[in-house]
Amino acid sequence: MELKFFYRPGCPYCRQAEELLTELFAERPEFKTIPLRRVNENAEAALAEQYDYWYVPTFFLGDEKLYEADARDGEKAVREKLTRVLETALERK
Repeated sequence: MELKFFYRPGCPYCRQAEELLTELFAERPEFKTIPLRRVNENAEAALAEQYDYWYVPTFFLGDEKLYEADARDGEKAVREKLTRVLETALERK
């Protein structure tokens, strides 16, 4: 199942998510096997409008939202949440 990563160019939280994904992929190469589709919310507005979320980055596995950004989360919390997203996606792959 495809994991969709909704983001906006220039978003600092999205940039942080990208950096954390790069780190997690390096630490756990099995995560690289997850089909990941990056969805630029601006360029693919019609697709983004089909999903229920307010903030980016947001990750959906199929139609299930696994993560939506929360500005109150620090880097450690975001890393833990993204790890869970990737573990869930790997289990359901």
